[in-house]
Amino acid sequence: MEGSVLFSVRLSLQVASVSTALIMLSGIPIAYVLARRDFSGRELLDMFFTLPLVLPPTVTGYYLIILFGRNGFIGRFIYAWTGWSIMFTWYAAVLASFVVALPLMIKTTRAAIESVDKNLVNASYTLGHSEFDTALKVILPLAKRGIVAGTVLSFARAMGEFGATLMLAGNLPGRTDTMPIAIYTLAGSGEWTKAHLMVALMTAISGCFLYIANRYAKRII
Repeated sequence: MEGSVLFSVRLSLQVASVSTALIMLSGIPIAYVLARRDFSGRELLDMFFTLPLVLPPTVTGYYLIILFGRNGFIGRFIYAWTGWSIMFTWYAAVLASFVVALPLMIKTTRAAIESVDKNLVNASYTLGHSEFDTALKVILPLAKRGIVAGTVLSFARAMGEFGATLMLAGNLPGRTDTMPIAIYTLAGSGEWTKAHLMVALMTAISGCFLYIANRYAKRII
């Protein structure tokens, strides 16, 4: 494989790995709160986190530009303080993948946590364990299959993210051209041999992760 193809494969794996790590750190606590807390506006908050799953990726990318672009609501302060903008960097690809894939982690993990037997949770409280200890020793271990399935699905979704990434990170060869963007460019320029190769790789990687996710998901149903 040529260097450009290898770069796109490596960048996609890098972006998906970093965004998935961030998704785990934020998605599990969010899912726990949505599953275990009953508060006003809970479903509204769930809707907010789920929106990127149903919105066209270009719309999600547009919102990210408004927020994190050089003149965006948040991006302008970052640029003023550091002189740096996330736009057209691989960090922008991470941000786009994170936002688009996060709902999968939240939905899957929330369903797994809600399926945990409440009698076991109450028994833990009766034995004097705090909520934090109960979450770590009872709830999350029993929900681990759903968490693993959500993690795998999030990684696969981050690998395949295109629209929001193109909007925020652009298509800079050797800098931000992830596998989906590279496939789009290769097909547009008629380089079908490289395009076929990357499509086959992308299909194989995505298929493997979906297979793993399905094996875990069916065990929590």
